[in-house]
Amino acid sequence: MARRCCRVTTTRRRKTSLSADRIVLRGLRARGRHGVLAAERELGQEFIVDATLFLDTGPAAAGDDLTRTVDYGELAQALVKVVEGEPVELIETLAERLAEVCLGSEIVESVEVSVHKPAAPIPLPFDDVVVTIERSRP
Repeated sequence: MARRCCRVTTTRRRKTSLSADRIVLRGLRARGRHGVLAAERELGQEFIVDATLFLDTGPAAAGDDLTRTVDYGELAQALVKVVEGEPVELIETLAERLAEVCLGSEIVESVEVSVHKPAAPIPLPFDDVVVTIERSRP
């Protein structure tokens, strides 16, 4: 019986304009007054933010230069300011505002933001409510 052989080809991953490098800020906690219900606006509650920024970290690493990357301490403060700031009804809106902050740095190519609302007013046992969005530079 003749054996058939399959030709195996390997392809190199083409370099795209989007970087595979990322900076991840996970579990950032802040108190906000976001929600549809009046009680949510009055009492407020804790929100948890995860942000993944996609960027080329090569220039910063090559020169060991903080000015050529995102200062995640400053980013954390800016994100908390949004969560603690003007209330919105939907966490989708909050996630959009947070993504805009992340894209405020010109070196960030795209971002994924998750907003957790673990104390959402749901009258059933649950662990978490999370909205996750992805945004890129136009």
